[in-house]
Amino acid sequence: MASLQRCFDVADLRRLAHRRLPAPMFHYIDGGSDDEWTLRRNTEAFEDYELLPRVLTDISAIDLSTTLLGTRIGLPFFLAPTGMSRLFHHHKELGAARAAQAAGTLYSLSALATTTLEDIAAVGDAPKMFQVYIFKDRGLTRDFVERCRAARYQALCLTVDTPVAGNRERDRVTGMTMPPKLTARSLLDFIASPGWSLNFLRHPDFRLANVVHRVDALGREGPMGLIDYVNSQFDRSITWDDAAWLAREWGGPLVIKGLSTPEDARLAQSIGASAVMISNHGGRQLDGCPASIDCLPPIRDAVGGSLELIVDGGVRRGTHVLKALALGANACSIGRAYLYGLAAGGQAGVQRVLDLFRHELMLDMALLGCRNVREIGPGHVQRVRSARRGARTPPIATEAIDWVSRRNAPTR
Repeated sequence: MASLQRCFDVADLRRLAHRRLPAPMFHYIDGGSDDEWTLRRNTEAFEDYELLPRVLTDISAIDLSTTLLGTRIGLPFFLAPTGMSRLFHHHKELGAARAAQAAGTLYSLSALATTTLEDIAAVGDAPKMFQVYIFKDRGLTRDFVERCRAARYQALCLTVDTPVAGNRERDRVTGMTMPPKLTARSLLDFIASPGWSLNFLRHPDFRLANVVHRVDALGREGPMGLIDYVNSQFDRSITWDDAAWLAREWGGPLVIKGLSTPEDARLAQSIGASAVMISNHGGRQLDGCPASIDCLPPIRDAVGGSLELIVDGGVRRGTHVLKALALGANACSIGRAYLYGLAAGGQAGVQRVLDLFRHELMLDMALLGCRNVREIGPGHVQRVRSARRGARTPPIATEAIDWVSRRNAPTR
C-alpha cells in the first residue's frame, strides 16, 4: 500500500507494475504492434492541443458527473474492456469492477475475461457494459446477449477492429501465452517476480471464463498462444449487416468500438448504435493509424450531436480528458492506465488510478474555469501553434459546435 501512495501519476504506476510483473505479462500490457508508432502517438497527440482557461468564474463547486449510454456516472471517464486481467493480478476483473463501483463509474468487461459476466454483475449497482465479438460460432454471441440481458448490463460494446490479431512483436519475443507457462525461458522472469509467482501458484485459474463452456479456448494439446486463439475464433467475414443483427438482438444501448473515420461513424449511426469508441485498440492492431484524439473532431462534425463519442487510447492525465471533452467527446475510456494500477496493487492499485484522475480533473476543471462537464466546449481548446508554418491550424469542429451545450443537458 505504501508503494501505491508514492505513485503520483500513471507513469509511477507503470514503473511499479514493471517491477512486480514477469516480463511477458508486463509487455503484454505495455506493448503495441509493429514499430509501436500508433501506441506512442495516442498519448503524444494530446500535446498538439492547448487548453484555454477562462478566469473570474465561480468554481466553488465542481461536478464531474455526466450522462453516458442513458445512465449517470460519477466521472467523465470509465474503465475500458481489457482481456485476461488475471494475467496481471489475482484480483483480476473483480478488483477492477469493485474499484469502478466505489468511484461510481462504468466498468466494461471483456468477452475474453477471466471472470464471468454474472460475477461482475453481482459486484454492485454501478453501470456495467459487456464487450463482445461476433464469433464464428454465432450461438456464442447470441448466448452473450441473453446472459447480459439477464444480468442487467446497461450496454453492449461490439469491437470491430480485430478480424485478426495485430503483429504484437513483444509478445513473440517474451513468449507470451495464455495461460502462462513455466519454462526454462521464463523461469528467471518468474523468480524475479516472487509476489506474482506465489499468487500464480495459489490462484492458478486462468480460464477464459465466459467462453470456456462453448469454446475449447486452450485446446487439447496444451495452451494456445493468444494470437492463435484470436485467429482461430474471430470471424473475418463479418460486415455491417452483422453489426445491425447484433443491434436488433440486443435492443439496448450498443457501442461500436474500433472506429477512426467519419464514414464508419456514419455507418454505425445508421445501424442504430448509441455510441462509438474512437479507438485503434491501443496501438495493438494496425500500426500507422492516427491517434484517437486526432480522429475526434472530424467524426463529431460528421455525426453531429446525435451519437455519443468516446475517446479510447492514450489517456494518461486529467487534462487529456478535458481536451477530449472540449473537442467533442462525451467521455473517455482508460485501459492501460488502470491495468498498470491493477498490476501494481490489485484493486487498491485501480482505485489509486481512479483517485489520481479524479483529483487531477477537479483541479483542472477549476483552473479551466468550468464547474461541470456541460460547460466544457470548443472555446476551451485550440491546436498548438505550428512551428513549421508559423500559424495556427484551421478551427476545430466548426460544423458541430452547439451540440456541446446539449451534450449533458438535464433530463426531465
